[in-house]
Amino acid sequence: MIELAEVTKTFNSDKPNQFTAVNNVTLEVRPQEITVFKGPSGSGKTSLLTMIGCMARPTSGRIFLKGIAAAVPFQQEGIETLEITSLPERFLTSIRRSTFGFIFQQFNLVNGISVLENVMLPAYSTGEGLAQFKARAMSLLEQFSIARHAAQRVELLSGGELQRVAIARALINNPAIIIADEPTAHLDSKLSQEFMAIVGRLKSEGKSVLIASHDPLVFDSPLIDSLVEMRDGEVISSRSIR
Repeated sequence: MIELAEVTKTFNSDKPNQFTAVNNVTLEVRPQEITVFKGPSGSGKTSLLTMIGCMARPTSGRIFLKGIAAAVPFQQEGIETLEITSLPERFLTSIRRSTFGFIFQQFNLVNGISVLENVMLPAYSTGEGLAQFKARAMSLLEQFSIARHAAQRVELLSGGELQRVAIARALINNPAIIIADEPTAHLDSKLSQEFMAIVGRLKSEGKSVLIASHDPLVFDSPLIDSLVEMRDGEVISSRSIR
């Protein structure tokens, strides 16, 4: 479970252009479910997910990870709750690498290198042997039916193929939690539905999936378990769908 307690994120504090992106959010996200954060652009959903994923720190409040201590290499045995808000950056980096996989709106793949190399990138810093994570990357490409493009440069792929590569890259370190930011923003309806089918499969494999989206094909999907609605940096409703 992920728990947020009175989390606020303010940019440019004490300046004329001060802006509060997330305002005093208290929330629980259940494990092994698909949770969608719904809201218009500027509602704070992306800022909230970047803090959950250890990519940014809140200005105030606390964030806890519960029940996934085994995925955190420095965590003491037997301790099931980890408060991540004030950890040193080197620990946040370790948690980010071992616990979270990220799917970005713009995919953020690296042009000029191959599909296989893009998928392998997050695994280089783990200390694992090259042969091991290369084999895992190829297995993921096969799982998503794009192994035939392994040696191809990513800029030559279609939108749907780019999405599959981005998902494979997010899974390379076997994270417990997948965070996806507007993942269908550049996809047509067919590819968006295909993405949600893949998300459903990830959930069936025990992954927790957190999605920020204002796409009805995402937040109205019968696959989702919980819906969090945001506006102006605040959670205006949070409910279980099933």
